[in-house]
Amino acid sequence: MTDPAAAGRRAVVTGISAMAPGGRGAEAFWRNVLEGRGALGPVTHFDADEFPVRVVGEVFDDEVLPGVDPRLAVQTDRWSQFALLAAEEALADSGARPETFSPFDLGVITASSSGGNAFGQREIEALWSKGPRHVGPYQSIAWFYAATTGQLSIRHGMKGVCGVTVGEQAGGLDAIAQARRAVLHGDARLVLTGGAEAPLSPYALLCQTTSGRLSACADPERAYLPFDAGACGHVPGEGGALLVVEDEDGARARGAERPYGEIAGHAATFDPAPRGAAGPGHGALRRAVELALADARVRPGEIGAVFADAAATPALDRAEARCLAEVFGPAGVPVTAPKAGYGRLYAGGAPLDVVTALLALRDQVIPPTGPGVVPDAAHRLDLVTEPREAALRTALVIARGYGGFNSALVVRAEPS
Repeated sequence: MTDPAAAGRRAVVTGISAMAPGGRGAEAFWRNVLEGRGALGPVTHFDADEFPVRVVGEVFDDEVLPGVDPRLAVQTDRWSQFALLAAEEALADSGARPETFSPFDLGVITASSSGGNAFGQREIEALWSKGPRHVGPYQSIAWFYAATTGQLSIRHGMKGVCGVTVGEQAGGLDAIAQARRAVLHGDARLVLTGGAEAPLSPYALLCQTTSGRLSACADPERAYLPFDAGACGHVPGEGGALLVVEDEDGARARGAERPYGEIAGHAATFDPAPRGAAGPGHGALRRAVELALADARVRPGEIGAVFADAAATPALDRAEARCLAEVFGPAGVPVTAPKAGYGRLYAGGAPLDVVTALLALRDQVIPPTGPGVVPDAAHRLDLVTEPREAALRTALVIARGYGGFNSALVVRAEPS
């Protein structure tokens, strides 16, 4: 929650990006979401015949992403390359030129979940099959959770507040909250923040299957069905989003265009390991939501839309739906989960939800939950399945991470 010392200051988003299955670039991604285009399909990065997962969300089928400097491509995992491309888009969108700032006024705070898993697997395979002389020098850094933050800091000369959060999908919101805190406290004038993920290598996918939460359905239209009676797990995807967060006064002083909105409130909680057969609880998640609303100084009735975590397992969906029903009342707020159309992007997913929420505030429309979802009435949710025009002033984004992490973030539109 915001420190009283930061009272009167506002952290605003001046630039956005999107690297997602079915849509590279924020505007292309937004069009696809509004049109309800599904972007799920079979694994093409490697032979996945021995894996239980049949459907994923891929951005590119090339190993090296187009637009990435070849000199950086040999140093970085696909996950960092997504972030490098997203950063270029977000900075260009904001109109901010890093070279006009003091390097110590610029920060980078990103989120990661699986790190540079494909890079690491490739190097370990070389070690065991060919010997240590065949392991490259970048193995020591490319796999590490903070590698993306480091690469962005170097590339854009950002030498101020830097860090990384690791909390699966919840970590994506936590990173943005850390950026907000840095701006509000005057520790940075501008922070590049968000997250990306590339969890579709053999090793990473194998690790994910141990959670028991991945969908084994082979039909892209039925594989990821949050809040549906047919929910059978989530579909993993790659990509994410980076945002430019600035102090409002500083952004206006440099002549920034009207911001997309304000990062108005945030809270994070943690669930203890579940015991017994009752399944996951919702109390800690509800507390995160209530604390985020309090931090933003908004009442539940002022939230115009909720962008759900949307785990798509029956127990987790019930817990999230119960939380929302208790905070907002049964079917008391429109709820959406566009990620059902392109996959759960882990550390990249929540930042992409924040971008989607900001675009919804801009265009005054709530995007639909991914195609094929039929709301289960037992959840008592007003689940949006078609684009819905609405007078939106604030939106809530919810993210949970495997292991018990909960995070909630409120975004507020700029005054007309």
